[in-house]
Amino acid sequence: MEFLYEYGLFLAKAVTIVVAILAVVIVVLASTIKHKTDKGELKLTNLSDNLKSLKHDLKEELLSKKAFKAYEKQLKADEKTKEKEQKDKVEEAEPKVFVVDFKGSIDAGEVASLREEISAILAIAEKGDEVIVNVESGGGMVHGYGLASSQLDRLRQAEIPLSICVDKVAASGGYMMACVANKIYSAPFAIVGSIGVVAQVPNFNRLLKKHDIDYEQHTAGDFKRTLTIFGENTDEGREKFQKELEETHVLFKEFIAKYRPELDLEKVATGEHWYGQQAIELGLVDEISTSDDVIMKLANERTVIKVSYQLKKKLSDKIAHGASLSFNAIFNKFAEKNQPLK
Repeated sequence: MEFLYEYGLFLAKAVTIVVAILAVVIVVLASTIKHKTDKGELKLTNLSDNLKSLKHDLKEELLSKKAFKAYEKQLKADEKTKEKEQKDKVEEAEPKVFVVDFKGSIDAGEVASLREEISAILAIAEKGDEVIVNVESGGGMVHGYGLASSQLDRLRQAEIPLSICVDKVAASGGYMMACVANKIYSAPFAIVGSIGVVAQVPNFNRLLKKHDIDYEQHTAGDFKRTLTIFGENTDEGREKFQKELEETHVLFKEFIAKYRPELDLEKVATGEHWYGQQAIELGLVDEISTSDDVIMKLANERTVIKVSYQLKKKLSDKIAHGASLSFNAIFNKFAEKNQPLK
């Protein structure tokens, strides 16, 4: 009999734990809205509800029964007060905060998802709403990050306040995106800046000549090709290539000056990068904070919704994307090791 009693007690506890876990899963799923298209899937996740649910579960676990009942009683009173205040308002919708993540690779291929996310926000955003974008990128192709920046500018054109959070790195094209924001937050040791242009081209011409291998390249137009990988490069081609890099750098600086006119570009547009606590002194960022702190603070005051669009990917796309992110990670590690503390 004692064995059966202990077994029954154990079973009751196990069932209680399973039910509690299922309840949490249901709450998370209930706070997520999905919209599927032929290209991918749009997800809206209520981060405010998730945070409240987490807080409630932790309180239940850590507080005594008496203290937890008092907490729930106060919680219900606060909710009633909030409901009454909302009824007194003239049909005004509660302002929302939309959160988007952008982890960019060399080609900024993630812009395909970003444009869908921005379009979704523009379709439902109302007066008083704002957007936070978590940017993580060491930069890459000019045209890719130029388009990503233009997507963020759609929010500025719609007069929706935009904040950028940089937890790890927003360099080169990543900073091009960040500068579009009304406000830039940076973690203390996040890498920021690198306002410059770089291009590297290997040349195998001497190796080919050594093995008596001819290489022919035919073009129409003096500068259809400036530098080549296999042919013999000329001083004229190098000069033209360098000129194109300088022109791109000028456009980059003009773009940044448009959004952050107070910056001393002669000082910051040297291609160098800085840590967040150095960047704030230079005016590259506005406040030292992590995205977690920014979002948690807002979640206690307003409804925070995460917007994510996942494209359907083929296996080859996943492999290419993974390789690109790995290369980006190598660049970031190299930058960290070669950045002296100032």
